[in-house]
Amino acid sequence: MSGGGDTMLVEIWSDVLCPWCYLGKRRFEAALARFEHRDAVDVVWRSFELRADEPTVPGRSLLDVMAGYGLDREAALERFEHIRQLGEAEGLTLNLTTARPVNTFDAHRLTHWAAAHGLRGELKERLFRAYHTENLNVADHDVLAGLAGEVGLDADQAREVLAGDAFGEDVRADERRAREVGVGAVPTFLVDGRRTTAGAMSADVLLNLLETAWSERQPHHV
Repeated sequence: MSGGGDTMLVEIWSDVLCPWCYLGKRRFEAALARFEHRDAVDVVWRSFELRADEPTVPGRSLLDVMAGYGLDREAALERFEHIRQLGEAEGLTLNLTTARPVNTFDAHRLTHWAAAHGLRGELKERLFRAYHTENLNVADHDVLAGLAGEVGLDADQAREVLAGDAFGEDVRADERRAREVGVGAVPTFLVDGRRTTAGAMSADVLLNLLETAWSERQPHHV
């Protein structure tokens, strides 16, 4: 899948639980602001569930989860502090020590609904801040509806969407596409269906990704 005509498609796989995705979003925005042809870029946010087995009710803290992966408390705190400082440099507040992972499937469903109203990027941003800064339960339907309302969507309609299974297939379609193009980690940026990079790359690296992809699809572009 690539952008049609003069439009260059950028697909970004991310998950609300991922601090690197929040960093990546901010750095991509900085790169896009510097990209000469930014008005020709069509950004599509794709769903990716890092921890699909998480419950919808907050349980273990992220610190406890990291311990489950064999990382001792001191090492985990050092890693969290490093990520916090990276976030601070981007103007983000990342409170990872008090975050409690939850299931993000419904949050992803809601972003697809937001896309139909042209507000998917805005809702993604609000979800990131809700989880990483405010440590809210982004699996709770009332919380999600409230966040939707804050970005200009109808909160009551959001509750109706969440009460059923609407847009669930859209989430699954994003996940199938991830497998098709080899996405195994987030954030992953796929530009024009060809050039890809994973991780919270610097704005400079992401800008270079955009410029290279543009030059490859515009062989006569100066």
